[in-house]
Order: sequence, then C-alpha cells, then structure tokens
Amino acid sequence: MSYQQYGISPQLVERVKTKMKNSAVKERIKKLMDGVTKADLQNRPTVHRLVKSSAVILHEKLTPAQEEQLVSFVIGQRIDPNNTFHLIKLWGMFR
Repeated sequence: MSYQQYGISPQLVERVKTKMKNSAVKERIKKLMDGVTKADLQNRPTVHRLVKSSAVILHEKLTPAQEEQLVSFVIGQRIDPNNTFHLIKLWGMFR
C-alpha cells in the first residue's frame, strides 16, 4: 500500500527526502531509530513519539492530522527493522 493512500502528500515526502540527504540530519534520525524494534513500530504511542521527534529533527511542522496519517502508515506497514526485505521494500516505496 502506498503512502498516498494514507493521505500523506508527495510534497512532504519529497521535502523529507531532500532533508535526509544532509548527513548531519540523517545521522540524527539514525540515532533516534537506533534500537527500535518491530514491537515499537506497532505501538501507537511509541510511533507517535518517533514521528514528533523526527519532525523536530527535520524542521517539519506537522498538523495533528499529518501526524496521525504518518503514525497509521508506519503501523500499517508492519515494519520489522531487522528484516532486510522490509527495509528494501520501504526503500523502493520512497526512492
């Protein structure tokens, strides 16, 4: 399922992709995600905290609706950060 089906705008995705090319920003996001488990990514309060923290790092002002769309997207993908196939699938979705 595409991120657009969750109501996430392609413009937001493009802005985030551009910002992630900055190595300092990328390292801060990697540090935030270090140690995150599949269970964490299925826990709504944890995902909400990660979304808010990521938005601060990326200097993105998200509306409550956008935050909820992103949280629903992450939970809906059932991501296992230790499964290479899941990471490749996500990478393909956003390249």
